[in-house]
Amino acid sequence: MAIEYKDYYQILGVSRTSSADEIRKAFRKLAREFHPDVAKNKATGETKFKEINEAYEVLGDPGKREKYDALGANWKQGSEFRPPPGWHHPGGRRTQGDAQEGRDYEFQFGGTGFSDFFEQVFGAMGGSKPESQPRRGSPGVNFSQQGEDVESDILVSLHEALRGSIRPITLQRRITCERCHGTGATNHKECPACQGEGQTTKVENYQVKIPPGVLEGQRLRLAGRGEPGLGRGKSGDLYLRVYFEKHPDFRMEDGNLFHDLDIAPWEAVLGAQVKVSTLEGRVNIKIPPGSQTGQRLRLRGHGLPLKGSERGDLYVVIRVQVPSQISEAERALWENLAQDSTFHPRD
Repeated sequence: MAIEYKDYYQILGVSRTSSADEIRKAFRKLAREFHPDVAKNKATGETKFKEINEAYEVLGDPGKREKYDALGANWKQGSEFRPPPGWHHPGGRRTQGDAQEGRDYEFQFGGTGFSDFFEQVFGAMGGSKPESQPRRGSPGVNFSQQGEDVESDILVSLHEALRGSIRPITLQRRITCERCHGTGATNHKECPACQGEGQTTKVENYQVKIPPGVLEGQRLRLAGRGEPGLGRGKSGDLYLRVYFEKHPDFRMEDGNLFHDLDIAPWEAVLGAQVKVSTLEGRVNIKIPPGSQTGQRLRLRGHGLPLKGSERGDLYVVIRVQVPSQISEAERALWENLAQDSTFHPRD
């Protein structure tokens, strides 16, 4: 199935030869501009922010970036993009049992935070289901076969992980046309229900509860929302694996958050009071005199939820920044400091 190609380099405004640091800086700049909390148009900002996040999810990961670049000439096919042979296939892979029964399910998701392109190319996205041996029974009145489980991924913001939310998602599946039973024709004419394709689209809307304290990698289960069973068999389940979206101000590690704080040389020497961002808003912290680059200041309980009622911590990482351009008056001050200072870093 042809899907719209995503040019992640264009989305972030970088070249295909950009360094990892250049890509990271481009993401942080755009993410701050379009973050839903600060964007002038919230709806547009949220859409753009998810697009930026997806681009950085790929280009910010060396393995995913290499795989993306390996598409080669296929990236030029635009809206007619089709992954090269041997790549991951989207949802709806048929097991041998499915083929024998004439079943063909192809799942697409909306509202999970990832595009169809991302889901099709990277990992177990787009409603893929785990390979399994079909469970078969003896045909007859009491014959039953449970439907296969379906898996996809859902992109969750840090604020959703902290507070929880209700997320509407759309599941769109291609199913065998019930009118022509997949033949594409009725009474020797083109089937009016599927226009001769043998398949129709079924759209289902669900509300997914993202609980407070959800963990990255955790699976959310929607019972009975997978593939339908055969005969008296129950439907399979839908599992959504949680991924945290990238944030322009925080890095995540084992429930803790890390925030890089740039300070001026005089703030590092003399100390200062500065405001830093947390998931609950901005707070004042004290920069102690003599602070060094790489030094960590710990804010207890301002990280992500952990198991139980505990929360991780927020670490503010000091980065002393030196001005790259100075005025003549500033140069004179620095020269006076160099003459008068007793500090010798190499002694």
